[in-house]
Amino acid sequence: MNYQEVLENARKNIGPKCKACPVCNGLGCGNTLPGPGSKGPGNGANDNYNAWRTIKLNMDTIVSNTEIDTSIELFGKKLSFPLVTGPIGSIRKQFNPTDDIRDFNAKCMAACDKMGILHFYSTGLEKEVQADNVVIRREHNNCGVPIINPEADENIIAQMDQCNDGLSPLAMGVVVDSAGLPHLKECHGSGGTKSVEQLCMLKEKAQVPFIVKGIMTAEGALKAIDAGADAIIVSNHGGRVLSDVPATAEVLEEIASAVNHRAKVIVDGGIRSGIDLFKAYALGADACLICRPVLVSYYGGGQEGIECYINKLLTELKDTMYMCGARSISEISRKMIRTKF
Repeated sequence: MNYQEVLENARKNIGPKCKACPVCNGLGCGNTLPGPGSKGPGNGANDNYNAWRTIKLNMDTIVSNTEIDTSIELFGKKLSFPLVTGPIGSIRKQFNPTDDIRDFNAKCMAACDKMGILHFYSTGLEKEVQADNVVIRREHNNCGVPIINPEADENIIAQMDQCNDGLSPLAMGVVVDSAGLPHLKECHGSGGTKSVEQLCMLKEKAQVPFIVKGIMTAEGALKAIDAGADAIIVSNHGGRVLSDVPATAEVLEEIASAVNHRAKVIVDGGIRSGIDLFKAYALGADACLICRPVLVSYYGGGQEGIECYINKLLTELKDTMYMCGARSISEISRKMIRTKF
């Protein structure tokens, strides 16, 4: 199966709104995706995508002709390359009413386990999803990392305890930017924004490396570090929680500089190719997170479709590293790109 076949199959299965476009940039669906509850004009997804396009590569092939090593270590686990697949709360609301997010998580974790990366999974909108995710994670060499919605603190703690029952995950986190989604309170009642003090308490309850997802400023990153975060995810939630925010590519370098290696920096938002991965690492990211194209690949071929897309990204990354003079991820540097920011 190649990626073109994955896309063709996805168009038959994914439901009426998503068009399974060759590049997921928020235009083909008329901004009805990604996700329910988008705010404003819905241009955020395309803004994220376009920002990566403004970054250009500095090619340099006067280097030793040696093998490319894309491996890294994240949360104590060796990954084949610095990619994690992203959390999705529900697919039945967005695609087909019979679709089950648990099947997506199962297929995605199986693919990630085989490809040597991690799946960051959502706790979902249905309460039974979390328990099933714990079982799935254990079946696939603990390659799943729970990212919990900003519910009431007691609900988050209960889910953390559930995740730590038996085999603890490599890490877990809270997604703070989804506090702005209109449907959040419908599903989770008193959930919402979190203070530094609340995050400190949740960090202590996690008992494993703690991630804060939804950071878009250097100040926000420093607050997360003050709360004890071991990793942050630079994310504007696909551009759908607030209109007219910057693209993640625009703020990544500033945030990574402020963090200064005190926590891992992961970035998402419009990253669609191995070339984009390279650009993110050059701007200071330790890893990238990709969500929607992975879901499209699931509809296009289940586990095999997801593996096909992951392999495509890895192949593109290796080629970009080869042509820009980097033979390992640690050798990717700012001088290998040029920006107009």
